Amino acid sequence: MDRARILTFNNKNIAEFRSNGGRIASFGDAPVLLLTTTGAKSGQPRTSPMMYLADDHEPNRVYVFASAAGADTNPAWFHNIVAHPKKLGVEIDRDTMSADAEVLPDPLRAQVYAVQASRYPGFADYQSKTTRPIPVIALTLHR
Repeated sequence: MDRARILTFNNKNIAEFRSNGGRIASFGDAPVLLLTTTGAKSGQPRTSPMMYLADDHEPNRVYVFASAAGADTNPAWFHNIVAHPKKLGVEIDRDTMSADAEVLPDPLRAQVYAVQASRYPGFADYQSKTTRPIPVIALTLHR
């Protein structure tokens, strides 16, 4: 998908998320959040909708996955997180908060990814489409 189509798709989903209290029809019942990063080069805010996995042991931690639907390169938002891991905004349901990010190392990355792939098999498909290990990012939420 080219950049213009991605932006149009994301903007539609962001508007739907905000008008429906954190729900996007195309995601079904899957948990979705909006992640706002600071552009690595531009310094401008960039918002992306994505599925997440809540941490069963830490209520202020969720995981997001830089799958890019199985593309061979990481999504732009991942590079923004690496550049600015403490300049993040997160929207879940109707709540808005700041967050810090940590890219998980293996074997923890693989364990968390396996949980997500077992719950949502599309993530297993994404991993099968690429040779790169799909990064998993822990977001510590500041409510």
